[in-house]
Amino acid sequence: MADDQTKTEEVKAEEAVEEVKEVVQEAKAEEAPKKESKAVSANLEKIIETVEKLTVLELADLVHALEDRFGVSASAPVAIAAAGNGGAVAAGEPAEEKTTFNVILAGAGANKIAVIKAVRELVQTLGLKEAKDLVEAAPKPVLEGVNKATAEEAKAKLTAAGATVELQ
Repeated sequence: MADDQTKTEEVKAEEAVEEVKEVVQEAKAEEAPKKESKAVSANLEKIIETVEKLTVLELADLVHALEDRFGVSASAPVAIAAAGNGGAVAAGEPAEEKTTFNVILAGAGANKIAVIKAVRELVQTLGLKEAKDLVEAAPKPVLEGVNKATAEEAKAKLTAAGATVELQ
C-alpha cells in the first residue's frame, strides 16, 4: 500500500512539473513578441546576452569599471527637498536668516556601519550599497535644501552614529 501511495505522489509531482513547464513556456511565448517589438542592433543584442550570463559579482565589477572609465555614477540621486528662498539669497539680495540647509557628511568616523544605517534612515531611497558608497566617499551631501529642524535632526543622528557632519 505504501508503494501505491509513493507512486501516486510521484505521478502528482510529475504532473505538477509538467504544469510548471507549460506555464513557463506560455510566459516565454508571451515575452517573445515583446522582445521582437523593440529593434535592437546585433551589437547590442550580443552585449545583452553577455551581460545576462554574468554573475552578480561580475555585474558589480562591470558597473565600477564603467563608472571609472566614463567618470559617471550609477548611484541613486540624493534626496533633495525644494528650496524656497535659496535662489533669492544667491541673487545678491540681503541675506536673511538661512531657511534651507545642506547636511554634509564630512567623515564617517570609526563606526562606519552605524553611519551607513543612519544615512539609510535619513535618505530612505538609498539602498545599502548606495549608502555605503556615500559614506566611503565623504565629504558628500546627505540631504540638500532641507529646513533647519530637519538639518539639525539629521546632524544629531549622524553625529550620534559617530560621523563628522557640517551644515551649510
